[in-house]
Amino acid sequence: MEIYKDISNTQNEKFKKLLIDNFSKTKIEEGKLLLGVITKISEKHVYLMIQGMKSEALIDIAEVKTIYGNKDIKENDKLEVYLEKIEDKNGEVIVSASRAQKIRGWYILEKAYEENKNVKGKIVSKCKGGVIVQHLDTQSLMFCPGSQIDSKPLKSFDHLFGVEQDFKIIKLDKFRGNACVSRREVISSFKKEDKKLIIGKYKVGDIIKNAIVKGYSSFGCFFEVNNEIDVLVHLQEISYSRINHPDEVFTIGEKHDLKVISIDNEKIQISCSIKALTPDPFENISNYEIGNTYKAKVIKVVDYGAFCELQPGLTCLLHSSEISWSKKNVNPSKFFKINEEIDCVITDIDTEKKRISISHKLVKGNPYESFEKKYPKDSSLKVKISNIKDLSIYLEISEFEIDGFLHANDLSYTAKPEDEIKKFKKGDEIEVKVIEVKSKEQKIKFGVKQLQEDPFNKFKDKKINDILTVKVISASPKGLLVSPEGTNLETLIKKNQIAINAEDARSNRFIPGDRIDAAIAKINFEKRQISLSIKLLEEMQNKEAVSKFSSPLSGKNLPFSSLSEKLDNKKKEE
Repeated sequence: MEIYKDISNTQNEKFKKLLIDNFSKTKIEEGKLLLGVITKISEKHVYLMIQGMKSEALIDIAEVKTIYGNKDIKENDKLEVYLEKIEDKNGEVIVSASRAQKIRGWYILEKAYEENKNVKGKIVSKCKGGVIVQHLDTQSLMFCPGSQIDSKPLKSFDHLFGVEQDFKIIKLDKFRGNACVSRREVISSFKKEDKKLIIGKYKVGDIIKNAIVKGYSSFGCFFEVNNEIDVLVHLQEISYSRINHPDEVFTIGEKHDLKVISIDNEKIQISCSIKALTPDPFENISNYEIGNTYKAKVIKVVDYGAFCELQPGLTCLLHSSEISWSKKNVNPSKFFKINEEIDCVITDIDTEKKRISISHKLVKGNPYESFEKKYPKDSSLKVKISNIKDLSIYLEISEFEIDGFLHANDLSYTAKPEDEIKKFKKGDEIEVKVIEVKSKEQKIKFGVKQLQEDPFNKFKDKKINDILTVKVISASPKGLLVSPEGTNLETLIKKNQIAINAEDARSNRFIPGDRIDAAIAKINFEKRQISLSIKLLEEMQNKEAVSKFSSPLSGKNLPFSSLSEKLDNKKKEE
């Protein structure tokens, strides 16, 4: 091999210039569309030469045939491809003809959308909410919603499959590469001028005779008028009575008179009404008064109540909370049936919104008021336990078909609520006392301990600094749990209230059963609370001793002033 060390001659410089000029003409970048020339065709591959590339690119022949369709693939034909990789690990050029077609197709759709032009396509399949449309020029797939297939509701659109027709692009999502098209817009555009002339014939208030029922949906019914235009009667404009669906009232092909209630010149739509041709039953509302009882017919039952008619077309709402006094969160379907006549009391009339509220439970009167008359506060009666939950007991008052409430705190004056409530079970019959009745709020509160004498009443004559004898129940680091003699009450003497001297304030100095004296430090009759203190008693005794035995100048002459010194000496002698 001959190696040239000196390459700075005239011929090498010319070759270098030609090479740079050649590469500068074609800028090769991955992710771009490039045009190549078919140089060779084999059974499996098509060889493609792209200007500026150092080697030929291979494309699967099946992929190329999908683009060519019925046309023959020939050498020297030009083919647009998408450059995925300039060179892979094997040194080959990776391109895609199908991807290039999709990208080029998207460019065409974008241009048609910007210029507001229609595109040629055909419906190829159904999907959720509409159909898939294939763009004829680029084979790109587009979505057409069901509402955009035709200008009127269709029972079936199978006859439109595979038919070449125009579509208008109504939405493009460049980020996701999705296109949404409409056939309805194309059809409507031809009729738009004609519809404007037709709508111009009508005005609000006109009566349209013998309009034909053409179709209906969940929101209303469509009528054909004089074989020239379709109008809509909304569900709420069909009747003053409550209707769930137009098929309850109409049959396809029927004829009805309509009244024009609105005209939208921009959308080229006419809205009509049937109920506007009949008198408004709410005009007779003066025949009804709040608080009076009337017969009502159940026409619809829903989760939150029932809709009833006082007279045909005059609808009112019976809320679930107004069905029963005793049962909460009721299921209206268990109480009423369609077409059943019930007694009700009108509770509210809103003339502006044309709404009427009624109550079924008020017909029987308020049982809480009846209960209060028979069992006023502080009365006693026997009731049955209907349920127990946490610290609450619910009581059934069968005489009035209502419930009452008993809290665990009202079971005993002395026992712990959580222990006391365990003594009761569902179905037990117990005697209770009425503590509180709120008839408007439908609440009754009972108590059991109120039937007994309050042990705290023994302290009614007591005041702060009075001395009580108590019995030690237990001792703990917190202090002494004691019970005043003659009562079942328990109270805690805190550790810092056991003695004046900190070294003597030990709870273990006492054992259960010890009888000791203590002074009342605090007492609250409303809250039934009493605080006792041994320390306070000592302070009171010291003060009394000082006043009796000490001189005016010194307190050292107390008979027990040297007691601690004598005790210390005795210990030393022992």
